[in-house]
Amino acid sequence: MKNHREYLMEDKQEAVRLDLKTDAATVERQARWAGIKPGMRVADIGCGAGKTTFHLNKLVQPGGQAVGLDIAEQRIEYARTHYSDESIEYLMADVRQPLEDLGQFDFIWIRFVLEYYLKGSFEIVENVARSLKPGGIMCLIDLDCNCMRHFGLPDRLSRATEGVMEWLEKKLNFDPYVGVKLYSFLYDLGFDEIDVSLSAHNMFYGSLKDNEKLISMSKAEIGGRNSGYPFEEYDGNFDEFLEEVKIFFNDARVFYYTPLIACRGIKP
Repeated sequence: MKNHREYLMEDKQEAVRLDLKTDAATVERQARWAGIKPGMRVADIGCGAGKTTFHLNKLVQPGGQAVGLDIAEQRIEYARTHYSDESIEYLMADVRQPLEDLGQFDFIWIRFVLEYYLKGSFEIVENVARSLKPGGIMCLIDLDCNCMRHFGLPDRLSRATEGVMEWLEKKLNFDPYVGVKLYSFLYDLGFDEIDVSLSAHNMFYGSLKDNEKLISMSKAEIGGRNSGYPFEEYDGNFDEFLEEVKIFFNDARVFYYTPLIACRGIKP
């Protein structure tokens, strides 16, 4: 949801990447856990490719409506082209700014957005919460120890990965540990009936499927390139780093996952 020139994963194919990595069954399971119901008006904050919005919309039918918000015109256009429905509206919006003109919602979903705001994530939740009706549900989902939970990395690749994540924190306002903070956001805003779920995200092991390799490699390639990290661990810098990442994800001994934390609460 950052300005497209600031967004770490910005790429001409980013909407496609977001589409491929979004699993409909997972979205529906998480949303049902959070309490989504037919007839609700739902906001999907940072809707990206629109796939999540589309499946949230299915869960609020009959009688519901979904609004997908994203700051990037490219993603909004992709969503309108690939995931339109008469009960879905896609809008360009910066959720750091007031959203009162959008009306009130029964259910607000913020998934994989707050990690891009080390400074300002709580303020985003606070701002968006003003558009939630009393008795409405806020669901926050994000990663903890992002890209840091793996076994079998060569020492040089491990040092580079840690270096990149530290660089992102200091230089690009990225938060690899935002997941552990989500409960406090809802608590500090006075939400009731807060519940928390912990699961594994992108748990890969053994011989990876082609789509798993594609998801993992595109994240490393786009994020690594856009980070500006110098990759001084490698004589060939970024290109050599990327080659070692490919080797790692083609190794059947690989074990990789990221903790995913979901929090939901009801606005008093």
